[in-house]
Amino acid sequence: MPKLLIIADDFTGALDAGVQFASLGAKSLVVTEDDYDLSNAEGLDVLIYDAETRHITPKEAYQKVYGFVKRADRKKFPYVYKKTDSGLRGNIGAEIAGAMDALGIDEAAFVPAFPAMRRVTRGGVHYVDGVPVAESMFASDPFEPVKHSDVHEILREQTDKNITVYDAETDGDMTAVAGRLGHEGLRLTAGCAGFAGVLAHVLGFHGKSDEVPVMPEKFFMVCGSVNPVTRAQIDYARTQGFKYICLSVGQKLSAAWPDSSECYEIGAKWLAEIGASNAILDANDPNDKDATDRYIHEKGMTPDEVRLNISRSVTGAAKAIIDAGLEARLMCVGGDTLLALMRAVGVRELVPMREVTSGVVLTSFVYNKRTYYVMTKSGGFGERDLLVKLTEGEKQC
Repeated sequence: MPKLLIIADDFTGALDAGVQFASLGAKSLVVTEDDYDLSNAEGLDVLIYDAETRHITPKEAYQKVYGFVKRADRKKFPYVYKKTDSGLRGNIGAEIAGAMDALGIDEAAFVPAFPAMRRVTRGGVHYVDGVPVAESMFASDPFEPVKHSDVHEILREQTDKNITVYDAETDGDMTAVAGRLGHEGLRLTAGCAGFAGVLAHVLGFHGKSDEVPVMPEKFFMVCGSVNPVTRAQIDYARTQGFKYICLSVGQKLSAAWPDSSECYEIGAKWLAEIGASNAILDANDPNDKDATDRYIHEKGMTPDEVRLNISRSVTGAAKAIIDAGLEARLMCVGGDTLLALMRAVGVRELVPMREVTSGVVLTSFVYNKRTYYVMTKSGGFGERDLLVKLTEGEKQC
């Protein structure tokens, strides 16, 4: 069976891509270490590296991707896939260029579509829910706004490499692209989880994943996203009886709060408030936007400081609740949130298991000698009632 190396720009993206192979029985692992010992990949079918390049400069992103791919032995990893954001955020051109130079190849194929999530490419223009991406919710992303809908324009801002953009509006279109490329053309490809799913079949993974494990009935979501899709999901879940806990402005924006005695002690209090209910721990209360803006202005905080402090604070609180004895299926929304939670509990590896529903991945990790199951999704994925449906557990798997 062929070995594949996937390079993702954030944690949820790594899992979104990796699960396409894990669900077909491929032994897959997501790692976060830049200096991960590749000899430990023996026995794996697919290694997924979360490079965390979404929010750094194009030059830094190029170097991180180049360095990791350059270390990969072609005999061990005959295929490389550069996982990109389905909303075209981040350093897409620089990262593909880094992989091309590391592999010594002159041309790469980029298939950005994800038809199952209503993200298609037509005439080189990328659409989200029928709207050009630069006019969609991704245009107002607070950290990485998308300025162009023409994929070629996005790439040209970062690289002059020969990257061929392929249109696709259906899964069949993507399968046809893979067929035209042939196995040599598949040496390096790029795209989101949509084309990764096609690649999994084309490269010969045709097994079946293990059965879904028995998980706790209670559902506990950790959210650091401000995406309007996720906000609508939270609002609806609250009308259906979900308990809701929200950090204050000072708690979510203070760099010191996650290490404070208050954060450490708050777990038992909030766990008691949750009781047997499904619950949401949220870093962003829409009603405190003015207070949040004032705090950021008064402290002179940069966007990166805001993003990192919020993710550390909400996951610090989540760790306190877990340590207090939480028994629940976990869910993390947003790559920053998931990575911060893994760092909070000292975990560097995740095992992707299967896709629960489109855009929602089930994975597992071990903390304090106990296995935890966590579902992940990007902020912009899912219908309004997604969280409620996920509480039905195994019936939705």
